[in-house]
Amino acid sequence: MADAHTWRRMVRCLFAAWVVAFGAVPVSAMDAWSSVTPGAVVLFRHALAPGGGDPAGFQLNDCATQRNLSVDGRAQALRIGEAFQRRGIEVTTVWSSQWCRTRETADLAFPAKRTDQALFNSFFNRPEREPAQTRAALDLLASWRGSGVMVVVTHQANITALTGVVPNSGEGVVIALRGRDLKVLGRITP
Repeated sequence: MADAHTWRRMVRCLFAAWVVAFGAVPVSAMDAWSSVTPGAVVLFRHALAPGGGDPAGFQLNDCATQRNLSVDGRAQALRIGEAFQRRGIEVTTVWSSQWCRTRETADLAFPAKRTDQALFNSFFNRPEREPAQTRAALDLLASWRGSGVMVVVTHQANITALTGVVPNSGEGVVIALRGRDLKVLGRITP
Protein backbone atom coordinates (compact mmCIF):
# COMPACT_ATOMS: atom_id res chain seq x y z
CA MET A 1 0.00 0.00 0.00
CA ALA A 2 1.36 3.42 -0.96
CA ASP A 3 2.06 6.06 1.68
CA ALA A 4 0.57 9.59 1.61
CA HIS A 5 3.68 11.06 -0.06
CA THR A 6 3.48 8.52 -2.89
CA TRP A 7 -0.24 9.22 -3.41
CA ARG A 8 0.35 12.99 -3.59
CA ARG A 9 3.15 12.43 -6.09
CA MET A 10 0.93 10.19 -8.21
CA VAL A 11 -1.86 12.79 -8.18
CA ARG A 12 0.59 15.54 -9.20
CA CYS A 13 1.90 13.35 -12.05
CA LEU A 14 -1.62 12.57 -13.24
CA PHE A 15 -2.50 16.28 -13.09
CA ALA A 16 0.65 17.19 -15.05
CA ALA A 17 -0.18 14.52 -17.65
CA TRP A 18 -3.68 15.93 -17.94
CA VAL A 19 -2.33 19.46 -18.46
CA VAL A 20 0.10 18.23 -21.12
CA ALA A 21 -2.61 16.20 -22.86
CA PHE A 22 -5.27 18.88 -22.82
CA GLY A 23 -3.17 22.05 -22.66
CA ALA A 24 -4.96 23.76 -19.79
CA VAL A 25 -5.99 23.65 -16.18
CA PRO A 26 -9.29 21.80 -15.68
CA VAL A 27 -12.16 24.21 -16.23
CA SER A 28 -13.71 23.44 -12.85
CA ALA A 29 -10.47 24.48 -11.11
CA MET A 30 -10.51 27.96 -12.61
CA ASP A 31 -12.09 31.01 -11.08
CA ALA A 32 -14.42 31.42 -14.04
CA TRP A 33 -16.06 34.55 -12.65
CA SER A 34 -12.79 36.41 -13.22
CA SER A 35 -13.19 35.62 -16.94
CA VAL A 36 -16.53 37.43 -17.11
CA THR A 37 -15.11 40.72 -18.35
CA PRO A 38 -16.23 43.11 -21.11
CA GLY A 39 -16.40 41.23 -24.38
CA ALA A 40 -17.06 37.87 -22.72
CA VAL A 41 -20.02 35.68 -23.60
CA VAL A 42 -21.80 33.46 -21.08
CA LEU A 43 -24.01 30.66 -22.36
CA PHE A 44 -26.58 29.81 -19.68
CA ARG A 45 -28.76 26.76 -19.61
CA HIS A 46 -32.25 27.86 -18.54
CA ALA A 47 -33.07 27.57 -14.85
CA LEU A 48 -34.79 24.53 -13.31
CA ALA A 49 -37.74 23.25 -15.35
CA PRO A 50 -38.86 19.79 -14.25
CA GLY A 51 -38.70 16.99 -16.80
CA GLY A 52 -36.76 16.60 -20.02
CA GLY A 53 -37.44 17.66 -23.59
CA ASP A 54 -40.91 18.98 -24.29
CA PRO A 55 -44.34 17.36 -24.11
CA ALA A 56 -45.76 15.91 -27.32
CA GLY A 57 -47.63 18.58 -29.25
CA PHE A 58 -45.97 21.53 -27.54
CA GLN A 59 -46.35 24.88 -29.27
CA LEU A 60 -43.67 27.54 -29.25
CA ASN A 61 -46.18 30.36 -28.79
CA ASP A 62 -48.11 28.66 -25.95
CA CYS A 63 -46.30 28.35 -22.62
CA ALA A 64 -49.07 26.12 -21.25
CA THR A 65 -47.91 23.39 -23.66
CA GLN A 66 -44.22 23.54 -22.63
CA ARG A 67 -42.01 22.61 -19.71
CA ASN A 68 -41.74 25.74 -17.61
CA LEU A 69 -39.68 26.97 -14.69
CA SER A 70 -40.58 25.62 -11.29
CA VAL A 71 -40.72 27.83 -8.19
CA ASP A 72 -37.11 26.78 -7.54
CA GLY A 73 -36.26 27.61 -11.16
CA ARG A 74 -37.64 31.13 -10.84
CA ALA A 75 -35.60 31.63 -7.65
CA GLN A 76 -32.53 30.26 -9.45
CA ALA A 77 -33.04 32.70 -12.34
CA LEU A 78 -33.20 35.60 -9.88
CA ARG A 79 -29.93 34.39 -8.29
CA ILE A 80 -28.26 34.48 -11.72
CA GLY A 81 -28.98 38.18 -12.09
CA GLU A 82 -28.05 38.89 -8.47
CA ALA A 83 -24.67 37.17 -8.93
CA PHE A 84 -23.80 39.51 -11.80
CA GLN A 85 -24.99 42.58 -9.86
CA ARG A 86 -23.06 41.57 -6.73
CA ARG A 87 -19.87 41.35 -8.78
CA GLY A 88 -20.52 44.62 -10.62
CA ILE A 89 -20.58 42.87 -13.99
CA GLU A 90 -22.38 44.90 -16.65
CA VAL A 91 -24.54 42.71 -18.87
CA THR A 92 -25.39 44.75 -21.95
CA THR A 93 -26.84 42.11 -24.27
CA VAL A 94 -29.13 39.19 -23.46
CA TRP A 95 -30.17 36.73 -26.15
CA SER A 96 -32.65 33.96 -25.52
CA SER A 97 -34.19 31.06 -27.34
CA GLN A 98 -37.91 31.42 -27.97
CA TRP A 99 -38.89 28.73 -25.45
CA CYS A 100 -40.84 30.02 -22.45
CA ARG A 101 -38.37 28.62 -19.89
CA THR A 102 -35.43 30.43 -21.49
CA ARG A 103 -37.35 33.67 -21.89
CA GLU A 104 -38.48 33.60 -18.27
CA THR A 105 -34.95 32.83 -17.05
CA ALA A 106 -33.59 35.78 -19.05
CA ASP A 107 -36.38 38.13 -17.95
CA LEU A 108 -35.99 37.31 -14.26
CA ALA A 109 -32.20 37.49 -14.31
CA PHE A 110 -31.83 40.51 -16.59
CA PRO A 111 -35.13 42.45 -16.75
CA ALA A 112 -35.95 44.33 -19.96
CA LYS A 113 -32.77 43.20 -21.74
CA ARG A 114 -33.90 40.05 -23.59
CA THR A 115 -33.90 39.71 -27.36
CA ASP A 116 -35.13 36.44 -28.85
CA GLN A 117 -32.71 34.64 -31.14
CA ALA A 118 -34.22 31.62 -32.92
CA LEU A 119 -30.76 30.17 -33.59
CA PHE A 120 -30.61 29.30 -29.89
CA ASN A 121 -33.91 27.38 -29.94
CA SER A 122 -33.67 23.78 -28.79
CA PHE A 123 -33.04 21.07 -31.37
CA PHE A 124 -33.28 18.32 -28.73
CA ASN A 125 -36.28 16.71 -30.47
CA ARG A 126 -34.93 17.54 -33.96
CA PRO A 127 -31.26 16.42 -33.89
CA GLU A 128 -30.98 16.68 -37.68
CA ARG A 129 -31.05 20.47 -37.22
CA GLU A 130 -28.00 20.49 -34.93
CA PRO A 131 -25.10 20.83 -37.42
CA ALA A 132 -26.49 23.73 -39.47
CA GLN A 133 -28.05 25.51 -36.50
CA THR A 134 -24.87 25.24 -34.43
CA ARG A 135 -22.76 26.66 -37.29
CA ALA A 136 -25.20 29.55 -37.72
CA ALA A 137 -25.30 30.20 -33.93
CA LEU A 138 -21.49 30.26 -33.86
CA ASP A 139 -21.47 32.75 -36.74
CA LEU A 140 -23.97 34.94 -34.88
CA LEU A 141 -21.90 34.81 -31.68
CA ALA A 142 -18.74 35.66 -33.63
CA SER A 143 -20.44 38.71 -35.15
CA TRP A 144 -21.33 40.25 -31.77
CA ARG A 145 -19.35 43.41 -31.08
CA GLY A 146 -21.19 44.88 -28.13
CA SER A 147 -19.75 46.44 -25.03
CA GLY A 148 -20.00 44.77 -21.65
CA VAL A 149 -20.90 41.11 -21.31
CA MET A 150 -23.34 39.15 -23.43
CA VAL A 151 -25.48 36.42 -21.89
CA VAL A 152 -27.24 33.82 -24.01
CA VAL A 153 -29.98 31.78 -22.31
CA THR A 154 -30.50 28.56 -24.21
CA HIS A 155 -30.69 24.78 -23.78
CA GLN A 156 -28.29 22.02 -22.76
CA ALA A 157 -28.19 20.50 -26.26
CA ASN A 158 -27.23 23.84 -27.82
CA ILE A 159 -24.50 24.60 -25.28
CA THR A 160 -23.06 21.10 -25.56
CA ALA A 161 -22.99 21.31 -29.36
CA LEU A 162 -21.11 24.62 -29.19
CA THR A 163 -18.71 23.86 -26.33
CA GLY A 164 -18.67 20.15 -25.48
CA VAL A 165 -19.80 21.07 -21.94
CA VAL A 166 -22.96 19.52 -20.47
CA PRO A 167 -24.25 22.25 -18.13
CA ASN A 168 -26.67 21.82 -15.27
CA SER A 169 -29.85 23.87 -15.13
CA GLY A 170 -28.97 27.48 -14.33
CA GLU A 171 -25.26 26.95 -15.01
CA GLY A 172 -23.27 29.25 -17.27
CA VAL A 173 -20.38 28.42 -19.58
CA VAL A 174 -18.02 31.38 -20.08
CA ILE A 175 -16.54 31.51 -23.56
CA ALA A 176 -14.18 33.71 -25.54
CA LEU A 177 -14.39 34.04 -29.29
CA ARG A 178 -11.77 35.00 -31.85
CA GLY A 179 -13.68 34.90 -35.07
CA ARG A 180 -15.26 31.45 -35.13
CA ASP A 181 -12.69 30.00 -32.70
CA LEU A 182 -14.50 29.35 -29.44
CA LYS A 183 -12.63 28.72 -26.20
CA VAL A 184 -14.28 27.63 -22.95
CA LEU A 185 -12.94 29.75 -20.09
CA GLY A 186 -14.92 28.14 -17.29
CA ARG A 187 -18.27 27.35 -15.74
CA ILE A 188 -20.24 29.52 -13.33
CA THR A 189 -23.08 28.63 -11.01
CA PRO A 190 -24.59 31.61 -9.23
